[in-house]
Amino acid sequence: MGKFNYTPQNEEKFQKIAKKYPKIDSMMLPALWLVQEQEGWVSPDAMIYVAEKLGKSPIQVYEFATFYTMFNLKPIGTYHIELCKTLSCMIMGAPELKKFIKDTLGIEPGQTTADGKFHLSEVECQGACGGAPMIALNHQYHENLTVEKLDKIIKECK
Repeated sequence: MGKFNYTPQNEEKFQKIAKKYPKIDSMMLPALWLVQEQEGWVSPDAMIYVAEKLGKSPIQVYEFATFYTMFNLKPIGTYHIELCKTLSCMIMGAPELKKFIKDTLGIEPGQTTADGKFHLSEVECQGACGGAPMIALNHQYHENLTVEKLDKIIKECK
């Protein structure tokens, strides 16, 4: 196998989850999710590791990982800002939040700050339309945002 290995804890999680699946090749999504939880992204070495664990080719794992936007295929910042780009959030102020992030952190969607602290992604609906506009910051939802509220959140992360 390549340079990647699950931690002993994640190997244990993998084995526990695998018992719930009738076919091991159905484990692609949870296997990659464990990688990303462990490393923060899914590296080529990790894709080879998952392919070997599941009896798949590396290209099959790559195709799967690139299909789902939830997988990071390069290292991202410590704080991952996921800005909703769908209708409710756009109408309620997401463009202003995006501009604020660009002006404050100097990054566009898909970019990471030079210090490696923040990464911005634009994502599809997070299912929090009643709290639009919203971001997920490291999977924690922040709803009914204003530029002032977002500024406070960013400052707390610095």
